[in-house]
Amino acid sequence: MNPAGRGGARAALVVWLLGLAACIFVIARTPFSADLSAFLPSSPTPAQQILVEQLRDGVVSRMLLVGVQGGTPEALAATSRKMAAALRGDALFAAVNNGEDEGLTPDREFLWKHRYLLSPGSTEPNHFTAVGLREALDDDIQMLGSPAGSLIRQILPSDPTGELVRMIDQFEGGSRPNSQDGVWFSRDGKRALLLAQTKAAGFDIDAQEVAQAHLHAAFTAAQGAGQEMVMSGPGVFAAKTRASIKGDAWRLSSIATVLVALLMLLLYRSPRVLVLAFLPVASGALAGIAVVGLAHGAVHGITLGFGVTLIGEGVDYAIYLFTQIAPGSNARDTLKRLWPTLRLGVLTSVCGFSALLFSGFPGLAQLGLFSIVGLIVAAAVTRFVLPVLLAEGFAARSVEHLAPGILRVVDRFTLLRIPFYVVTIAALAWLIHLGGPPWSDDLASLSPVPKPAQELDGQLRRDIGAPDVSFLIVAPAPDAQGALEAAERLSAPLTRLIQAGALAGYDSPAQVLPSLATQKRRQAALPRADALAAALKVGQEGTPFKAGVFDPFLKDVEAARTAPLITRETMPASALALKVDGLLIKRPGTGDKGGWVALLPLRGVQKPAAIEAALAAATPAGRPAALLDIKHDADQMFSSYRREAESHTLFGAAAITVLLFLSMRSARRVFDVLAPLAAAVLVTTCLLALSGAQLTIFHLVGLSLVVAVGSNYSLFFEKQSAAATNRERTIVSLLFANVAMAIAFGLLGSSSVPVLSAIGLTVAVGAVLSLLFSAILARR
Repeated sequence: MNPAGRGGARAALVVWLLGLAACIFVIARTPFSADLSAFLPSSPTPAQQILVEQLRDGVVSRMLLVGVQGGTPEALAATSRKMAAALRGDALFAAVNNGEDEGLTPDREFLWKHRYLLSPGSTEPNHFTAVGLREALDDDIQMLGSPAGSLIRQILPSDPTGELVRMIDQFEGGSRPNSQDGVWFSRDGKRALLLAQTKAAGFDIDAQEVAQAHLHAAFTAAQGAGQEMVMSGPGVFAAKTRASIKGDAWRLSSIATVLVALLMLLLYRSPRVLVLAFLPVASGALAGIAVVGLAHGAVHGITLGFGVTLIGEGVDYAIYLFTQIAPGSNARDTLKRLWPTLRLGVLTSVCGFSALLFSGFPGLAQLGLFSIVGLIVAAAVTRFVLPVLLAEGFAARSVEHLAPGILRVVDRFTLLRIPFYVVTIAALAWLIHLGGPPWSDDLASLSPVPKPAQELDGQLRRDIGAPDVSFLIVAPAPDAQGALEAAERLSAPLTRLIQAGALAGYDSPAQVLPSLATQKRRQAALPRADALAAALKVGQEGTPFKAGVFDPFLKDVEAARTAPLITRETMPASALALKVDGLLIKRPGTGDKGGWVALLPLRGVQKPAAIEAALAAATPAGRPAALLDIKHDADQMFSSYRREAESHTLFGAAAITVLLFLSMRSARRVFDVLAPLAAAVLVTTCLLALSGAQLTIFHLVGLSLVVAVGSNYSLFFEKQSAAATNRERTIVSLLFANVAMAIAFGLLGSSSVPVLSAIGLTVAVGAVLSLLFSAILARR
């Protein structure tokens, strides 16, 4: 090597080592996450954005459903009470309820103290007149003989107008759990139930894990003989999913590394060459993680799991180089021959991965950036570093023994052209008959939660009566008071819809926390003490109630007339306060993306069209309320982003086509490269559909990657040298690179995380077909 060459080699090594050091420095300061909301769209419509926020941080996302089973009902009830007592004193939980009265005391005291500001009855006509009071007393007399008579007898002297009962009726509507020994039980009586809500958001997995650990500790301290605890909820699923992602990333990467290493040893029979083969992979992975961390502020665990794919594709470059070094040649001369094709293959792969880079899903955008940076760095290390480190005189001599047999088999692939045409045409005809690929945009199909866990969650929800919202009204406003007033405007039309049978009921933050304007109106409607006393005296005539029995009532109304108005800050820590926090949301950002929203979950919706019509008539044009059908809107959201991904995929394919035309300047040669890729995508789609897989946006991403990785095979087949030795080594290198690719992506397909499994399985099948079809269609 001449001095100039040695200087360039040393410079390449220095730049490489400094780059690795910089990457390690950045990675050491980069946070890692497993928040699956990264695989929700980043910029949907305003209504869909609210849906995404609720999936991440809504009140339901903070809910933990707990069951204690095993043993007698008495023992289970005792454990439930001990657990609830311990958790109510835990700062990590905003509310804990197991059906005991103790858990409802703060809410009951709040409703009683502020009943005249909370009850809509305060502003009804004649409510505090002699006529209205007489009607209320007559109703009280009838209620005293009902099953609720004991409660009425206790509160009657202070609440003859029935404000507390009115509010309780207002909150009724959801299903209630069974009760035994004063605590909640499942329908079959075999499981005591608790409902805990964490202060931490559902997406804060670290905090969710700590809260769940505290819950386990409370059970351990309270449990009786033979008892066990089961737990479910979004926070539980998030924690288990993160553990699954972390486990898959390490497990799959380790297995892929071992299998590819065995393949390298079989082919090169040199531990040193084995180490060198993994340098492009390791360098690309470190660079990809560092750049993603700098660009996104954090690296998702799924991005690390996806790093296993670089073991397949990144090691391809080393295989192409090492395998094609013939005896008597060297790495530099071989690279001069390979580099134009290898460089074009890298560029086509980058075009394919760009479909991920511009995705509206932050998680997919991370995968795209990681892959593009990783492949470019892996190719650069192969080009500039490996020739310096590779021993002079190296040649993969085992290729000489393997190549003749492999070449004979490959040359016979041309006999498969007719079956190839039949299969491809049949696949195309089938897809045309179906009207296109059978895409599924069902959000539930992407859930990483195992079926048994989903079934347990469903059982606990049914037994405990936990909310499982399907329809939700979103009422936006510039500020919190505006949102409460918007919710109040919807009360009358929703009540009429309930009476018409369009829905069974609804919840509203204004039921718990009326707007300040409404509170002022109710306070102004309360009569002065002397006027109320005179009206009560007339209304009480002819009733069995003695004089002076309602003095507490007169006192409480007078106190309410001058009492401070209720704000969220003055509400005590309770389930009602948590309900307000879950239904009155301050949104981040400014303009249309900021402000506040009131959420009104609906129950038993029968006529969505009637509800939408009522909303249009009851809300102002500037900030109209919207009805969200959670499942429908979630599926529509994924459908719209799948269509966006389709356009990005087509853009990537067009970019590859333009790149090939600019490089080859021959329509025939471009066709020779693209034909096997198009056929591989077509047949892979059909095989996935016939296997019963639900094709999602992530399968579409996988198909775009089939083009990205398969283009290397078709390019090398199209440009293979006419010299027999070079052709043999080219085909052997393609075969072993494809095996490495199939190992990496095939293992990814076994992941329990739908994002990884969908992409891995699609690319594994498509990559193998790309090589097979390239061999079948190659010109001789």
